[in-house]
Amino acid sequence: MNLATAALLPDDTFARISLLRSPGIGPVSYFQLLRRFGNAATALEALPELAARGGGRYRPVPAARVESEMARLHGAGASYLFHDSPAFPRLLAALETPPPALTWRGDLSLLEQGSVALVGARNASAGACRLAREFAAALASRGLAVVSGLARGIDAAAHRGALAGMGHGGGTIGVIASGIDVTYPPEHAELQEDVARRGLLLAEMAPGTEPLARHFPYRNRIIAGLAAGTVVVEAAPRSGSLITARLAAEAGREVMAVPGSPLDSRSRGCNELIREGAVLVQSADDIAEMLERFEGPERTTLREPMWSGLDESLPEPGPLADDAPADIAHLLGIAPVAIDEIIRQSGAGAGAVQMALIELELAGRLVRHAGGRVSLGRA
Repeated sequence: MNLATAALLPDDTFARISLLRSPGIGPVSYFQLLRRFGNAATALEALPELAARGGGRYRPVPAARVESEMARLHGAGASYLFHDSPAFPRLLAALETPPPALTWRGDLSLLEQGSVALVGARNASAGACRLAREFAAALASRGLAVVSGLARGIDAAAHRGALAGMGHGGGTIGVIASGIDVTYPPEHAELQEDVARRGLLLAEMAPGTEPLARHFPYRNRIIAGLAAGTVVVEAAPRSGSLITARLAAEAGREVMAVPGSPLDSRSRGCNELIREGAVLVQSADDIAEMLERFEGPERTTLREPMWSGLDESLPEPGPLADDAPADIAHLLGIAPVAIDEIIRQSGAGAGAVQMALIELELAGRLVRHAGGRVSLGRA
């Protein structure tokens, strides 16, 4: 039995997955329910009453669906990694809203290594792909885990380079936006299997989930959260790679970028990052030097609003109150409003407001937005 599963019995795992897959439950409400009720099984028992108090009817996730998911995960040779497992990566756990659970295949000990994210354009130039491959090989040979997203272009080059340079404890970690048993893009089936077999493959989505556009910001959040620093090799403006870089900056990690010609649109994103405070790097030595200083003074000055593009609000600190939920429905409309503002206007405690929001969410009446904002769902 490994560290990832030693703390949980099968019934505990079933209860946690049932709670995570329940309608209206996202990472924010999942953590709040665990704080309020102590464990997933007790929280599940409370959901029907909570939904009824919110003005709706709770429809539990079918047990057969959870059993099917767990069987599919086992059939893929993968396992769950929960947020409170001793093996859960320390840097990822430090985020304000870490993933409640990941699925994984491969060498879990790579999560204990120093790590760097290497990301960039899908339609990358040949020169940028070669640079990413060389960077990754050199960093892996230094004992670092190179993290990327198994996409076309820079991601694929980074994984291939790290696999070629493995040694001294280094390797590669692939984070995908689909279920762990789904390959995207299809032509990377062999590469994804190689990463799972020789490195580590991680996914947040349930097994069998196809990659959708809304899944990729969550994958980017995990990539940024796993690594002490993120390097962007080549990226166009408004690209997913820039989202990853900005998430890394807001999480207090180092952000590095490789400069490029202003005549190439694929370099504009990196050049903009450098202008806004990312550190210019031109070699694996530059990157290694930045990571060695990670525990010291931070050199990145890039700052952006946290978790841009995500549809979950950040959890409020502290336990939920045991008293009655606040009466807040009249304060909500279809326009998103900050939870802090609801607390101020209601005059109720933060715990009471959060419990009321959970009730509305379970009833299907609440929508969570980025930046700790909520609104009523459209009828």
